[in-house]
Amino acid sequence: MTMHKAGFVNIIGNPNVGKSTLMNTLLGERLSITTPKAQTTRHRILGIANGTDYQIVFSDTPGILKPGYKLQERMMQFVHSALEDADLYIFLTDITDEITGHDILEKIKKSGTPVIMLVNKADLSKGNEAELLCEKYQKEFPGWTVLPVSALMGYNIDKVLNRILELLPESPPFFPKDDITDKPVRFFVAETVREKILMNYHQEVPYSVEVAVESFKEEEKIIHIRCVIHVARESQKGIIIGHKGQALKKVGTEARKSLEKFLEKKVFLELHVKVSKNWREDEAQLRRFGYKPA
Repeated sequence: MTMHKAGFVNIIGNPNVGKSTLMNTLLGERLSITTPKAQTTRHRILGIANGTDYQIVFSDTPGILKPGYKLQERMMQFVHSALEDADLYIFLTDITDEITGHDILEKIKKSGTPVIMLVNKADLSKGNEAELLCEKYQKEFPGWTVLPVSALMGYNIDKVLNRILELLPESPPFFPKDDITDKPVRFFVAETVREKILMNYHQEVPYSVEVAVESFKEEEKIIHIRCVIHVARESQKGIIIGHKGQALKKVGTEARKSLEKFLEKKVFLELHVKVSKNWREDEAQLRRFGYKPA
């Protein structure tokens, strides 16, 4: 009888090193939203890879940062919760990342849990820069597997998957075999709209936005979705809407196209903008948006 392997593989690292891109590539599914901006990921998202004799439960978490307000405190609680249930850690860095003085690294080292350290963006390295970094980290962390990768290009991803399967414990699956995530469809709808906002607006505006799905009605040929974009200040409402509503219309068009691809159905998307004053510091509003304290 073939043994079955299963476990939680928690992906941890600084902002902007490509954690969400890595999880999407490992899964072969686009679950986590990805943008060039830091702090794109706000929640802990599980992505589930199933094979005949394995189940890998990947966990994508927010990038490690020093919290500046309550929302970021909640985001860091998601990171710390991911330190508690891992069968294996992937610590992701890249060729320009600074990892010295990381208290998270110390916690991982002390846990005794197996670690794969990946140096991402190897495709952008000059000469053998990525390989030299891997040699340096291998000396610093002798018990870990250290590999150069390109999450975007798929370089060495097969080696990463093989090593994960070697390190995972024998276990029955944790989730039904046809599940690919723990999050409901509404979560991904809201995240898709937020992704387009991150891509289309600059400075503080995208970080002051939260998206809530007010209604999701599926009919035979079309899905009617109504979302509310919450902003922290009155001035941000005008920026999101734009001159004659053009900025909001652009976000809506881009989000609708992505959602139709994701949901494999025609979508009618309605977007509204609401001022929810200082929601990033408001306990009740944070809970309503799913940022509950750990």
